[in-house]
Amino acid sequence: MRHPGGFSGPLKRLETAVVAVALLAFTQPALAGEVHELPGAAMSLWWALPFAGLLLSIATGPLLFPHLWEHHYGKIAAAWAALAVVPLAIVFGVPTAGEAVLHTLLTEYLSFIVLLFALFTISGGILVAGNIHGTPLVNAGLLLVGALLASVIGTTGASMILIRPILRANDNRPFNAHVVVFFIFLVSNIGGSLTPLGDPPLFVGFLGGVDFFWTTTNLWRETLFTGGLVLVVFLALDIVLHRREAGAPKIKDPTPDSKVRIRGLANLPLLAGVIGAILLSASWKPGISIPVFGVGLELQNLARDAIILGLALLSLRVSYKSHREANGFRWGPIAEVAKLFACIFICIVPVIGILKAGLGGALAPLVSLVTSANGQPNDLAYFWLTGALSSFLDNAPTYLVFFELAGGDAHHLMTEAASTLAAISAGAVFMGANTYIGNAPNFMVYAIARHRGFKMPGFFGYMAWSGLVLVPTFLIAGFLFF
Repeated sequence: MRHPGGFSGPLKRLETAVVAVALLAFTQPALAGEVHELPGAAMSLWWALPFAGLLLSIATGPLLFPHLWEHHYGKIAAAWAALAVVPLAIVFGVPTAGEAVLHTLLTEYLSFIVLLFALFTISGGILVAGNIHGTPLVNAGLLLVGALLASVIGTTGASMILIRPILRANDNRPFNAHVVVFFIFLVSNIGGSLTPLGDPPLFVGFLGGVDFFWTTTNLWRETLFTGGLVLVVFLALDIVLHRREAGAPKIKDPTPDSKVRIRGLANLPLLAGVIGAILLSASWKPGISIPVFGVGLELQNLARDAIILGLALLSLRVSYKSHREANGFRWGPIAEVAKLFACIFICIVPVIGILKAGLGGALAPLVSLVTSANGQPNDLAYFWLTGALSSFLDNAPTYLVFFELAGGDAHHLMTEAASTLAAISAGAVFMGANTYIGNAPNFMVYAIARHRGFKMPGFFGYMAWSGLVLVPTFLIAGFLFF
């Protein structure tokens, strides 16, 4: 029996979150009048406090006060958003504050969350059933498939589809935590660097005007080198540990080998439809703008989001409920992402205003760090600064900060400054793997593995792994490409 999957609840929560943040933006009729810009040059670093506070809360909340965070993360995030919006309205006026926030929410956030919702929903209906034995070659093959899949259905989608099969394949091995660690490296992060579908920061760039296939043609070398080197290290390590296990007492396999089958194939055309809708919006430019609360929304973008949302809802209709249950599919993660990112996009508004002021703004020292003495961008600095912040903060807003810092002009960044945009993109995607909190799928994979009995390293133990494997890889890649 086909089941709709009970989507009215999550959609109501998603709608409530969107409506709430829209109300925070003070939707006044005055917005339809003249354009109001935030005076970034006159704004101090205090305006960045809500953004920094929210990201710090997201980074530390699940680790330092998990119970409080789990039950009240929405309220905490909303409080930081209010600290950003209310002072803006008081100091610069409701029209200026409202227009700045609404523009961000309607032109960037809504498209961003619609895509994530669709990829999360559609991939959740695809089940890889059965089991195979996790030999080094099998594990390396699964990691390679997952990394390639990540650029098609997103790091979250690929992680959720493949983490359970790889756990089943290795659940009878004494040494298995390293498999999950490298899964996070490759599938949950590095593999998602070739298209805007792969990782949230790249889709943010796409919304900002970066061509769909720009990352494919400009990051394939960096991705091939970095992912390939990490995969080789994994294979060598897994071979050593697998041989060591030969003399260890055998562990009864809780999931004996059985024929592998892919269920929920009806969702594959829907994923293709999502890609088609994005490509359509990139190529079809009718030049029609529809004003919504005074913000002009391009017709092709509205059509794209409507198609993608429709495909997600169709997935709920054509998927078996049993497949989603076997995948451990829950609405909690996407509801959390919707709420947190709504507040992130609000809190980043004054930061973007300051960055637009360049050397005349309060973030001039940051501008100087990524600019050489002759005024040219320092690509290696962009790579490491974007990556360092993406390791501990969410990589999507980090990407947006450095995208704006580099000028925010997509055409210029794709052409004359292509190496700079490549450095920002690679830093944001690759180095999200450095910690459990660098990218959304990381902690989800960690939690699933621990629930299945895998003895996963703690927060700092995982950082020891990334420090030994990833940091040297990124050092080599940085000097080779940037």
